[in-house]
Amino acid sequence: MQALGDSAYSKRLMAAVVGLLALGGGGAFAVASLAGGDEADAAQVQQRMIDQEIASLASGKSLASLVAAPDFVLHRSDRLRTGDSAETLLQRLGVADPAASAYLRRNQVAIQNLWGRSNRDITIEATADHQLLRLYARWVSDDSGNFNRFVVERTADGKDFVAKLDTAELTKSTRLASGVVQSSLFGATDAANVPDNVAVQLAEIFSAQVNFHKNLRKGDTFTVVYETLEADGEPLRAGKVLSAEFVNSGKTYQALWFQEDENKPGAYYDLDGSNLRRAFLASPLEFSRVSSNFGKRFHPIRKEWRNHNGTDYAAVTGTPIRTVGDGVVEFAGWHNGYGNVAYIDHGEQRVTVYAHMSRLDVKTGQRIAQGQVIGAVGSTGMSTGPHLHFEFRVNGEFKDPQIIAQDSAAASPVTKATRERFNKLAEATRMKFQVAPLMMQANAE
Repeated sequence: MQALGDSAYSKRLMAAVVGLLALGGGGAFAVASLAGGDEADAAQVQQRMIDQEIASLASGKSLASLVAAPDFVLHRSDRLRTGDSAETLLQRLGVADPAASAYLRRNQVAIQNLWGRSNRDITIEATADHQLLRLYARWVSDDSGNFNRFVVERTADGKDFVAKLDTAELTKSTRLASGVVQSSLFGATDAANVPDNVAVQLAEIFSAQVNFHKNLRKGDTFTVVYETLEADGEPLRAGKVLSAEFVNSGKTYQALWFQEDENKPGAYYDLDGSNLRRAFLASPLEFSRVSSNFGKRFHPIRKEWRNHNGTDYAAVTGTPIRTVGDGVVEFAGWHNGYGNVAYIDHGEQRVTVYAHMSRLDVKTGQRIAQGQVIGAVGSTGMSTGPHLHFEFRVNGEFKDPQIIAQDSAAASPVTKATRERFNKLAEATRMKFQVAPLMMQANAE
């Protein structure tokens, strides 16, 4: 294979992957410059530069002088912040329109759905003299697959505004991102403009192979292809990870989401078809900071070095706790220094313990499934602050939960009946992983 620095080879490789993208989950690919097919070349894209000075609201000029600005429409987007008012939002979006501010202050739909609602996406269209033409607010309030759209629009005569609230269907698109770890996973994904929930999924997918709390190294790399849910062509939230690659200390791990049958749940598989799901999850919480690992530690209450028989997860009170494997609730209630605690029997003398919970969502004798929420983080019993104390016991002996998860049995691999379809997806996925760093480098340049 030629070196990746070879320009002609790089272009052929990127062109080849375009034809394979549809196999990896459908939807438009993140890198728009590749949508042109085999002949696509960023250098050939026609561009037109418009050089026009636009007066700023901060320039000190009067509104009367700004009215003489050229006739074009400005588009700006932002997100609602805690404490936003009509005035602060419009000012941040570059709108100087007292009539629009007054309308948004008194409109009941705006009062109910905008003010006090942080992180909702806002888009405005304004004239060159900073007068509001339209305002769009979009947000998702449930898992129906729809989004809410609130539109405020200036009337034809320009003297007033009208508002409308409706719902529309979210559309799916596909995005690709690649990055390098400098200090932490979240730092790397932030630098690559990857949403936090995608970073969490990435850590969850490879949790049995990589300890993201302790074993990350500077120079580790990741590539991820994930769904985005869009509203009116604007990304509103990130969806499921479709495929991912993580290189940790020089070792490569890969994953592909695959659903064998529409009547069966999908799962993540290695590209050789082996199932990445293990009998036990690596953590009872979604990816979070470990405050005290398995092994010896200085006890914060007894003020002495003692063997720590589990793992402590620092998290805010109320954070959901999930069981790491299928099993039956052996005990759920109050137990001495553990406070509210649940013991889960997983068979073969394997028991997990979840302590200091603020609430219990299961009862003694109840059968539960891997990933099921059994309670919430708290600080009950002998505890210095909100956290989850988690233990894994085998034949009564305490074991390191991370090692147990890594060594536990995998679920069934891809079946023969779907192997051909899986292999096609896997080959397309390999091509994406190969070309991703090239595309990210091209975008950076």
